[in-house]
Amino acid sequence: MTTEKKRFHDRIERNVGLLVVLTLLTAVVGGVVQIVPLFFQQSTTEPVAGLKPYTALQLVGRDIYVREGCYVCHSQMIRPFRAETERYGHYSVAGEFVYDRPFQWGSKRTGPDLQRVGGRYSDEWHRVHLINPRDVVPESIMPGYPWLATTAVDDWDIQRRMEVLRMLGHPYTDQEIADGPAALSGKSEMDAMIAYLQVLGTSVKTR
Repeated sequence: MTTEKKRFHDRIERNVGLLVVLTLLTAVVGGVVQIVPLFFQQSTTEPVAGLKPYTALQLVGRDIYVREGCYVCHSQMIRPFRAETERYGHYSVAGEFVYDRPFQWGSKRTGPDLQRVGGRYSDEWHRVHLINPRDVVPESIMPGYPWLATTAVDDWDIQRRMEVLRMLGHPYTDQEIADGPAALSGKSEMDAMIAYLQVLGTSVKTR
């Protein structure tokens, strides 16, 4: 390192304010360089073929999933490694999550990954499992959620939520939004949760 460069470097290290500004500038530039190109890559912004936005019932089920903290123990992101794909199914692809706000990738797996759980079990299996997991998985440490079966779905803002999501790019039709309350009529939170679980990962053809 030349004497001039060394002096410049020493000046930066001795000036806390300048060091903070340059550090922040470096982080901003690095972040922009990494993040901005993603918005122009179709593989990360375009939905996979056949992907549809959540129905009114699935959307409420997703909200319940988040409310109950299911993401704390269950991830929804299958990595492209043999150990994961053999256990959980086809690895996750970016186009699956276009309509997830926010995504439920998770960071911990106390329980199994749920990205390919859709269609793997029957509705009745999910119902029993949610009420008392040990009835179907004896070694499970998951808590039960029996109140979901007796709690009616709250539908007062479903149309507004779907309208906002349409503004963000979800292709809901006027008819789908208008039919939102009717789709939730007489449904329990258990019905909504199961509807959400049964659609997870079904947009990607694994066979």
